[in-house]
Amino acid sequence: MGLFSNKISKDELKAGDHIYSWRSYIYTHHGIYVGDGKVIHFTRGGGLEIGTGTILDKIIVSSVPHHGGDNPCPDCGDQTNLNGVITSCLDCFLSGGNLYLFEYNVSKAIFLAKQRGGTCTIATSDPPEDVVARAKFLFSRNGFGEYHLLDNNCEDFAIYCKTGLLVLSVTKSGSSSQVNSVCAAGGVVSLTLRALGVGTSSGQAASLAAAAASSPALTVSASTSALSTTIGAVATGVGAMALTGYGNYCIGRLAYDVGVRKDVRKVPVDELVALIAVIQGKADDNKKECKLS
Repeated sequence: MGLFSNKISKDELKAGDHIYSWRSYIYTHHGIYVGDGKVIHFTRGGGLEIGTGTILDKIIVSSVPHHGGDNPCPDCGDQTNLNGVITSCLDCFLSGGNLYLFEYNVSKAIFLAKQRGGTCTIATSDPPEDVVARAKFLFSRNGFGEYHLLDNNCEDFAIYCKTGLLVLSVTKSGSSSQVNSVCAAGGVVSLTLRALGVGTSSGQAASLAAAAASSPALTVSASTSALSTTIGAVATGVGAMALTGYGNYCIGRLAYDVGVRKDVRKVPVDELVALIAVIQGKADDNKKECKLS
């Protein structure tokens, strides 16, 4: 495993590891290795692993071989229609893909050097026994709520198991770094500027800080403009445009990382399960009312 690849062998696995496998160039499936060849992970039934309801689901799921159909796994059986938190053997989890280790407590320099999201975080992992305990508790209660591509996906599950951190935000509730890579294209928040050593006492930086305090969503266009102006002052032409775009992407990813964000809280796993049960109960009540009306 190195700077440009987190690939590892099965022999290197340890209980409590956050692992993932590429389903396509843009999507990774994540889980927690709990030992004895088993992985606990969060998924969506019907084979719609990312659950967009579009042709993209079929493209990603069919991009690699998987157990199911006429040839189910002898250990796991046919799991293609299971929902929520499930346990699988390592081979079923990988679905024919390679094995990668998600990194924690990486430096900002290493984080920014990674070209794709969904591979590492600045956040620090808890001890392996705590990680495994959270994963097993959530599996026993199927207690991570309803799968949602943007706000509650497999990477969010694995990151929570590793850190106990939950994003509490009205603008975005998930901690998934592969989703954050998409969000990063939209702009940069003032937190990133501070992390990179840019002052916020005057000028555009001060405006960004004020905007972030009131509404993070308002900083998107202003942040992009500020970065573009800075880089544009020292570079011109097509090359400058490419550099600016990539710079926006990289530091935007950093801004959304769970290890940097200020809207995260440590939430005990039993409290999380209780909270999700209440939320789901209210959602079910609303659905019943809609059917009756």
